[in-house]
Amino acid sequence: MKKILFILHVPPPVHGSSIVGKFIKENKRINSEFATSYVNLGTSNSIDEIGKGGFRKILLYTKILISILKQLIFNRPDLVYLAITAKGIAFYKDFIVVFLIKLFRVNLVLHFHNKGVSNYQHKFIDHLLYKLTFKNTSVILLSEHLYYDVKKYVEPENVYYCPNGIPNMKVFHHTPKDEQNFEVIHLLFLSNLIKSKGVFTVLEACKLLKAKGLKFDCTFIGGEGDIDKSNFNKELIRLGIEDIVKYEGKKYGEEKEQAFSKADIFVFPTFYHNECFPLVLLEAMQYSLPIISTFEGGIPSIVLDNENGYLVNKNDINSLIVNLSKLILNSTIRLEFGKKGRELYEEKYTLKIFEDNLTEILKKNLSF
Repeated sequence: MKKILFILHVPPPVHGSSIVGKFIKENKRINSEFATSYVNLGTSNSIDEIGKGGFRKILLYTKILISILKQLIFNRPDLVYLAITAKGIAFYKDFIVVFLIKLFRVNLVLHFHNKGVSNYQHKFIDHLLYKLTFKNTSVILLSEHLYYDVKKYVEPENVYYCPNGIPNMKVFHHTPKDEQNFEVIHLLFLSNLIKSKGVFTVLEACKLLKAKGLKFDCTFIGGEGDIDKSNFNKELIRLGIEDIVKYEGKKYGEEKEQAFSKADIFVFPTFYHNECFPLVLLEAMQYSLPIISTFEGGIPSIVLDNENGYLVNKNDINSLIVNLSKLILNSTIRLEFGKKGRELYEEKYTLKIFEDNLTEILKKNLSF
């Protein structure tokens, strides 16, 4: 049985890469088809700690390198899978790992859950490190829309596309609304309260939609980020929308599932520079929700414009209002988009499909 060393992130903290890392580590098929071993790359216990230094992190990172060295020397894997960071200090740390793997002449597959190579490739040191990193190395990307980021260093034949998948959640019964009944339409935003995720953009849109007399409300769910609960509520009062918008904090398990089930529209106008493949959009598709999001990262692979939702340009409040109005006022479009989203989820984004895709990619790189 071929040996694979997985070097990846697992929670805590909870973010896209660590969630997928957890899926891989717990996956029965992957662990039965290969002789697997795992090293956790994470040095942070919470989202707030990411990007910060400290002696504890240096010590933990040193232990991680020692663990990897032991695996390379004593376990001698046939392939190493590395969930690499694309830029910044985290990339420099990951490059040391890449260097060790290449020093031992082990085949390497890099899995990107983020982007930013194209933003740093003009810098001399980064360019040199990228050349060394990508030489004779396979790359897994989440979407064809992300190839531009590594195009300078990786030929198309060395790139594999493996969209993330998520497990099925419990879908509670929800009766779709008919605009003829003049019922209130429920908008849902589910992410941390971070400006670049589009929080204030949604609030401004709510103010203008309320002024147009549309019947709707909007619920925000997620942890506090660079916007805290106090500032969020102050903004509601300033905009005069505290009667139709509420923040409910974090929700997990059945509470989160209930929130999706009660919603009619999912809105996520992110302009976060590192956005790649938001898993929350896949969750919304499970619940047959029409989605409004942006042309950012791999999102156009998830939200097909005018098929299962609308895509708007980043910070384009006018387009956001126009498309939200269409969905609020037209139940037929909501139902059509929601149905298409559910079909796309079942066709491309289940955990089983992700498992199959990743397994085949690993086999190809082991020359099965």
